[in-house]
Order: sequence, then structure tokens, then C-alpha cells
Amino acid sequence: MPYIENKIVHDADAHTMELPNWFDDYGSQKIQKAFRQRFDGYKGLSLEKQNSTELYFKNINKVHKSDKYKEKNKEELMVRKNYDALGSFNSHDRSEALDLLGVESQLIFPTSPNVWLESLEHGDDLSMLYEVAEVTNRIQIDFCSNDKRLLPVTYIPLADIDESIKIAKSAIRSGSSALLIPWACPKNHSTSHIGFDPIWSMAEEAGIPILFHVGSSSFVLPKSHAMNGMPKVKDFHGGEENFRSISYMAISSGPMQALSLLILDGVLERHPNLMFGVIELGSVWVPGFMRQLDSAFEAFSRHEERLQDLSLKPSEYISRQVRVTPYPTEPTGWVIEQAGSDIFMFSSDYPHLEGGRNPLARFEKAIKDINEKDQNKFYRLNFESLMGSALK
Repeated sequence: MPYIENKIVHDADAHTMELPNWFDDYGSQKIQKAFRQRFDGYKGLSLEKQNSTELYFKNINKVHKSDKYKEKNKEELMVRKNYDALGSFNSHDRSEALDLLGVESQLIFPTSPNVWLESLEHGDDLSMLYEVAEVTNRIQIDFCSNDKRLLPVTYIPLADIDESIKIAKSAIRSGSSALLIPWACPKNHSTSHIGFDPIWSMAEEAGIPILFHVGSSSFVLPKSHAMNGMPKVKDFHGGEENFRSISYMAISSGPMQALSLLILDGVLERHPNLMFGVIELGSVWVPGFMRQLDSAFEAFSRHEERLQDLSLKPSEYISRQVRVTPYPTEPTGWVIEQAGSDIFMFSSDYPHLEGGRNPLARFEKAIKDINEKDQNKFYRLNFESLMGSALK
């Protein structure tokens, strides 16, 4: 009996957990060395493993292949997290994990490379940025290649417009199911720059979405926010590098910034069949954001030609072309009631610790008063509208 049964469910957020040698068979010596140097062995490890990181990773393959580990694959599917989880770094094991989860498909994001690429995006070594992105994308596509339920997400940097077009074209041709872009504007141009129209057109024609995903907390708030004279606050993992309550409160600023640019500058107007996904960035901000978009339109449309060119109210682009994953701790039923049933999707964040041990139960409780048709949208149909051709 799988974790999810008696309903068709797609999982809009899941991850690979990259081992220190993740790039060894793909990247140049420079990339391999850089990843190993920056690799934080503490990330994703339980406290008792923090003092034996090197030994832990040396033995991890043997542990996952042991009879002792395998005999508890079903029992501990949602208990094991991060590197300890079934299929966290082995693609064949991930297929077994999907069987046990009971989901129809699963979007597969990187973990450590996401943060690395986000940092490189705002640095000065653009050749390194695009090289890391290209190698990361090849690994993600290969990881998912043996199971059609695994949908690879590829990273498209935006720092250099011409290079971004090239890497997007390559990712789509290689079998990417979705293009992940940073929510923060590059240093020298907007996310909505007209030069990116070829990327939007390619994705629209291919029937695959553009995605935003949570990344490094250092880009959400100024570094000074933590300098409060008190002890440092530990995160879910027992470390200090991930999200905590204060950065969580600012997390919605990213997707609101990006979507505002894309909607008000007319990208969604010019590409009416292009879908956007906002993944692991929460959802309680969506109803107010939709109202704020329409208020901006009402206040400025008389004077801004770009707004006069829109054929819909800004909030209507959200309903038509944007899909969002709530956190399981959020009031998902209320969010759906306020913003509409066409926007929100189920996700597990497998195998990350933040996803919790029972996200399905949390979501079922949160939407128990929503009618069956709208529940089906949440678990299945909204994801299918997001993914388009990638599910065929």
C-alpha cells in the first residue's frame, strides 16, 4: 500500500541530494574541485553525523544497498530525510520511492547546485555560472532519463541574455521538463527584458513551464537582519545556513517581484500559453498580491502605456498562467477560497526535511471543506495544466 492511494496526485516539488562527487563524471576538473571545496557536508545531515561527515559519505552507497536499509524502505519512506532517504541520490532507487509514494509524477530540482548557481548569478565569473548550469542540467536530465515519471528541472541563468538563450535551447532539446530561473533580477537588466522573449517563445512552443524556486536565504534579507545581539538561530537541520522564521516572513518578496515584472511588462500577455510555477515559496501571499496587482493597474493604467496594452486584469494572468505550491503548514483551504481553485498544487519536497513526515495528511486536513472538484485541481489538474507537454 503506497503512501498516497485512491487518488491521482502529482508532486510539484522534489529534489536530488548531491554527494560530494556529484560532478565527477560530468564536469571539468575546475567544476569538480569547486564543488568539493564549497560542499557543506553538514547540510542535510542529522546532528550525530556532523562530526563524521567524510566517513558518512564514504559509506553511504553501501548503507543504501544493505539488506538492513532495504527492508525498511516502505516503513521509513517518509521518516528518512535528505541523504538518508530512498532515492535521494540514486535514480533507480528514486523509481522505487515513487512507487511507494504513489504519485503519478515528480518534478526533480537540484539542491546544492541551486544555491551555488544563485550565488554565481550575482557574481562576476559568468563563464563559471553558465558552465555549472550546463553541467547541472545534464546531470538532472540523466537522473530522470530511466523513468518517465521523473521530470527534470534545468537551471537557466539570466545574467547574460545571449548565453541564457543558448542554454535554454540546449536544455529544451536535451529533454528538460521545466526551466528554472532566478526570481531576483540580474545585475544589469530586468527579468522581463525584451531580450528574453526567445526563451519564453521556446518554452511556450515546447509546452514546458518557467519555474521559480526557493534558494539561498542570503538573498531574501540583508545580512544585517541577523545581527541582533542575540545567539544565532539554528535552522531545520541544526545548522545556520537555511531559512528561519524571519527569512520565512520575507520569502514572498521574491516571487512577487518577479511576477510583477513579468505581468506588468507584458510577458504573459505576449505569451498567453506560457505557464509559470512558483515552487516552495509559500502561498499565503497570493490573495493579497492579486489584489495589489489590480490596485496598481487601477492607479497607473491611465498614465502607463504598458498597462494599457494588457488585455486582462493583472490578477487574471495569475489565474490563467501561474501555479503555486503552498507549504503544508499554511491554511491552504483559506488560500484557495480567497484566490481561486485554479492556482495551487500539492508538493512533498521529497526528500527534504522541510517537507515533513506527513504532508498529505496536513493538506487533506487543510482542504477538507473544499469540494471534490477543487481538491482534484489541487492534487492533479493544476499540475497538469502547468506541465503541459512534459507529461505526454
